[in-house]
Amino acid sequence: MKKILIVDDEYKIREIVRMNLELAGYECIEAGDGEEAIEIIGKQAIDLVLLDIILPKKDGYKIAEEFVKRNIPIIFLSAKETITDKVKGLKLGADDYIVKPFEAIELLARIEAVLRRKGNEDNIFKYLDVEVDLNARVVKKRGQTIELTSQEYSLLETLIKNKNLALSRECLLERAWGYDYMGDTRTVDIHIQRLRKKLDWEDTIITVYKYGYRLQVQKNND
Repeated sequence: MKKILIVDDEYKIREIVRMNLELAGYECIEAGDGEEAIEIIGKQAIDLVLLDIILPKKDGYKIAEEFVKRNIPIIFLSAKETITDKVKGLKLGADDYIVKPFEAIELLARIEAVLRRKGNEDNIFKYLDVEVDLNARVVKKRGQTIELTSQEYSLLETLIKNKNLALSRECLLERAWGYDYMGDTRTVDIHIQRLRKKLDWEDTIITVYKYGYRLQVQKNND
């Protein structure tokens, strides 16, 4: 389980981010100011930092160097939205910069991308009797390979990477089929039914009424 440090002086923001990350299977640690953040990374291994810029004691720009020295990936989360701010953050060594407010699904995608580039991504997903190798694109159930079409696999991968989050049909179309796909949302329903049948996941891929679907994964079983 990857460990993410959330550094923000606003408790409500830390709480919302933590809740979404924990649902997605990450372990989270919080810091309310720059000095506390530096103290934390001196005591334990951190896989990635979500860093606000405006912080008490030491701001995000000042402490970014400490994370870079330890080779800890940084994603700035800030309300400062000018190009100058973004460029400054990236030049300091940040791996990404997200402007507040943001959607949870965007944050998860950015985290996943940074961890993948750094070689820190978890590439084997296990739940119940299903195992998915996200590098090899191989799906097994009770040790037996399950044949999925390319599109079924893309949909499954999207659900896995956003597990425990409710995804609209439109969002699934965009992420699993691509921006230029001209089909309608009934396509999602058909492929969801196929995945449920092949994986025996009728109670795992949950229908979110009048919205979409959620891959429901219990914390200690993924």
